[in-house]
Amino acid sequence: MHTRTKIFAAALLLAGGLLSSKMPADEISDRARKLHFSSIVLDTHDDTPQRFFFQHFDLGHRDAEGHVDIPRMREGGLNTIFFSIWCNANMTGAPATKRAFDLIDETREQVRKHPQDLALATTADEVRRAHSQGKIAVLMGVEGGHMINNDLNVLRRFAALGVRYMTLTHTNDLDWAGSSGDDAKHIGLTPFGKDVIREMNKLGVMVDISHVSDKTFYDALEVSAAPMIASHSSCRAICDAPRNMTDDMIKALAAKGGVVQINYHIAFLSQAYRDASNRSAELKSRVAAADKAAGEDEAASIRDGEKIAHQMIAEGKLPQVEWEAIVDHIDHAVKLVGADHVGLGSDFDGSVMPHGMEDCSKLPKLTEAMLRRGYSEDDIRKILGGNTLRVMEAAERVSHELQAKSK
Repeated sequence: MHTRTKIFAAALLLAGGLLSSKMPADEISDRARKLHFSSIVLDTHDDTPQRFFFQHFDLGHRDAEGHVDIPRMREGGLNTIFFSIWCNANMTGAPATKRAFDLIDETREQVRKHPQDLALATTADEVRRAHSQGKIAVLMGVEGGHMINNDLNVLRRFAALGVRYMTLTHTNDLDWAGSSGDDAKHIGLTPFGKDVIREMNKLGVMVDISHVSDKTFYDALEVSAAPMIASHSSCRAICDAPRNMTDDMIKALAAKGGVVQINYHIAFLSQAYRDASNRSAELKSRVAAADKAAGEDEAASIRDGEKIAHQMIAEGKLPQVEWEAIVDHIDHAVKLVGADHVGLGSDFDGSVMPHGMEDCSKLPKLTEAMLRRGYSEDDIRKILGGNTLRVMEAAERVSHELQAKSK
C-alpha cells in the first residue's frame, strides 16, 4: 500500500473511531443489550446458598433484599452462575464438611424446584446446552479447603455431587495451605496440599486461588496440570488488599491459561474505601454487634454488614464507590494479559456492592461500559463467560487424560 493510501486509510479509521465514541447513548445501549443478552454471562462466585440454608430463601421470587434471584437474573442476563458452598473458616472438621453437604443439597434443591428456569451443569457443554434451552446454568464451587477435612475422599464426594471448583483456603491457614487472610502469609502447600491439587486435576475440579497466600498461589501454579482460576479476586495494583492479585501473579496465572474473575466488593475495588473502612472503629464495632446478633445465621450477618456499610456511606462516614470501578479492574487486567484471561466473579450475596451495581439486574452496564471503552464484541463475550468456559474445558480434558493414564 502506498504511503498516501496508508495515511488516508488511517484517517478513515480515526474518523470511524471518533464517530463510534460519539455514538448516541441509546444506540450504544441497544448494541450492548443485544450483545449482552445473546452471550453466556457467567459469574464464578455467588454466596446465595447461605440464604437457602439459613433463611429458606426461594430463588423463584423477586426479593427486596440480597443480590440474586431468578427474576433479577433474567433481567440482568445472568445465565450461568457458580453458587458458593461456603462456611466460616472457624468452622472446621466434621461440622464444616456437613455444612458443605447441606449447602450442596440446598443448591440442588433450587434446581429441582425450578426446572423451567434452572439446569444443573457440570461441564462446559452442559452450560451451553442450558443456554440454548433458555435456562440458567447452575454450578457449584466449594469456597475453602477446610471443608474437605484433610480427606481426599470428601473431595471426591464433592465432585460426584457436581462441585467444579474449590477455593483452596478461606481466611484461615490450613494444615496443608496458607491463606492471604491469616498471619503467616509465607506459608505455601505441604506435600498433602500438592496431592489435593493433583486429585482436583484428576477429578476435573478447577483449582481456585482466591483467598490463598502468595506462596500457595505459586506452589499451586507449579503443581497443577490444568489452568487455574481466581474466582473472585481483583487487582492489587489498584487496591492493595491481600485478597487481590499482584500484576506478577496475574501474568503468571495467564501464562498457564488461567483466568482472574474480578470481584465487585468495594473493599477490593477502592483503596480509598479500604483505607477508610480499616480506620473506622465505628464500622468495626457495628459489624461486630451485628455478627453477634445474627448468631449462627451467616446470611443475616452478611446482609447486616452490607446494610451498615451503606448506611455509613450515606452518612458520609465512608467514601462511596461507583460501579465503574469494576471496569477499571477489568481494564487493568486486560492491559496486563489480554482479554483471554479475565472474567467476572461478583461475590454477590457475600459482599458490599458498589453504587450502581446493587444486584445482578445491573450487569448489562458492564457490557455497555466495555463497548464504550473500545472492547471488541468478541473480547467482551470472552470476559462475560467464554474464558471461564475455556478453563472448564481444559480442566475436563486434563481429567480425562489423567484418568486414562491411571487405568
